[in-house]
Amino acid sequence: MEANVPTDFFHWIAALASIALLLFLLVGLRWKSTEAGPVGLFAAVIISLLLFRTPLETITVAVGKGIWDSIFILYVIWPALLLYVVADRAGAFDSLRIGITRFSKNDLFLVLAFGWVFASFLQGIAGFGVPIAVVAPLLLAIGVKPIFAVAIPLMGHAWANMFGTIAVSWLATNQVIDIAEPVATAWQTAVLLWIINITGGLAIAWMYGRGRAIRHAMPMILIISLIHGGGQLALVFWNPVVSNFIAGTIALLMLYPLSTWKRYDQPHEEMAVQAMTEASVRSSAEREQRSHEPVMGLGMATFPYIVLTFVTLSVLLIPAIESALGAFEAAFPFAEVTTGYDVFREATEAYSPFAVFTHPGTFLLAASVISWAVYRSKGYFKAWTRIKAPDSIWKGVTDGAFPASVAVLSFLTMATVFDHSGQTQTLALGISAATPPMGYAFAANFVGLLGAFMTSSNTASNVLFSGLQQNVALLQNLPEPSIIAGQSAGGALGNAIAPANVVLGTGTTGISGKEGAVLRKTLPLSLAIAVMIGLVTIILIIL
Repeated sequence: MEANVPTDFFHWIAALASIALLLFLLVGLRWKSTEAGPVGLFAAVIISLLLFRTPLETITVAVGKGIWDSIFILYVIWPALLLYVVADRAGAFDSLRIGITRFSKNDLFLVLAFGWVFASFLQGIAGFGVPIAVVAPLLLAIGVKPIFAVAIPLMGHAWANMFGTIAVSWLATNQVIDIAEPVATAWQTAVLLWIINITGGLAIAWMYGRGRAIRHAMPMILIISLIHGGGQLALVFWNPVVSNFIAGTIALLMLYPLSTWKRYDQPHEEMAVQAMTEASVRSSAEREQRSHEPVMGLGMATFPYIVLTFVTLSVLLIPAIESALGAFEAAFPFAEVTTGYDVFREATEAYSPFAVFTHPGTFLLAASVISWAVYRSKGYFKAWTRIKAPDSIWKGVTDGAFPASVAVLSFLTMATVFDHSGQTQTLALGISAATPPMGYAFAANFVGLLGAFMTSSNTASNVLFSGLQQNVALLQNLPEPSIIAGQSAGGALGNAIAPANVVLGTGTTGISGKEGAVLRKTLPLSLAIAVMIGLVTIILIIL
């Protein structure tokens, strides 16, 4: 049965309406995604019922599939936040910070180490605003001006959004659409993300001290970017799920040998520094170090991520273990459904099955439990509580996970309603008719950027727009891997200008209300990078 969705202007606007409403609520009225998401979902359901001839049974099946798809993603989000909070409540990140500042007297090296390398590492393991919430105050503490302390990690962590957090955005994209060429899609996405990575490092140096800072930092930027972008690109051919985590961890470890290089272990040459206060980084760091000693060494501070690496690689590299654990799958059956416009979805006995014990969430959960047990046995939680009185581990997890869960449930369910009602097809047909193929290829990443700007999430952007991008690629006879790669790279870049991320940064640095000043730093840079991504997307298609 071939779908016969309406393509007239009225229905095209109707299909666009719930997305436009979501944009208005998130950006215009500044609602949180936990508030705007359910409203957008409700609007999509009403439009499906009234204007796209979608039976209630079809809506019910679409919502059920959306909830199941969400569980797959939430099983990454909750354990990832648990691992982060366990390490944070034991004082591991404080120990990492003090350890890094002891390596070098070079202000620019430390700004790049925290704002780019450490922020990327945090995005690789936690995400969901953690790099901004953690790194912005750290930069402020070592002498970076507040506006720059927010803008720097925004630019520094963006590249890691697609394959970071154990590839939650990649997994979500695979849940929403059937990627015909996963390897080609993954490596082309990694190529575009490499652009965001190296330009992110250059942007941070530029914000710090313009051209002289770039020249001084260039060797470090090239080495780290080769590990970040090149390492991720190489690893996606093996396993995209761990590609960013491994590359980010190696880059973090690379800071030590870089800090022993005379170029970076001593104060840099004289330059007009824009990003720093008059107080030197070194004196600020030393004042902080005199207030308390770290509760653990660098080895124990990185212990949770060593465990995560060991558990993940032990399963993925040993076929017998992977095969045995992968035999346990979870899935649900769903009935055949259709609409009045002949949008047909066949019945399935096992919709979107996933292997529970080889799921990234299980690796994260295992690393969290082992790390908690080791840290508790060594008394690190009590030692850190004497220095700082943090919230409980459970409260730390739920404060971050509940809002993310509501947003993911809303956006994934909205995406399945769009798909099952035919609204995605209507939008795709209208865009295809109005846009030349190469023009659309250039603009594909801007769609992803818009989605992340709306939702403050690369995952949500891909969930909302990957189906649309796939449909347009098919209609325009464009290669799907390049278009989905453009969407994903744009979604990653959009996190540098997403209002919620900016507000998170200004709130943690005590400059609430200065969001416009931060965006004036990140928005022009992000748009320039988006243009580069668009051009490279066209090159990937031509090649």
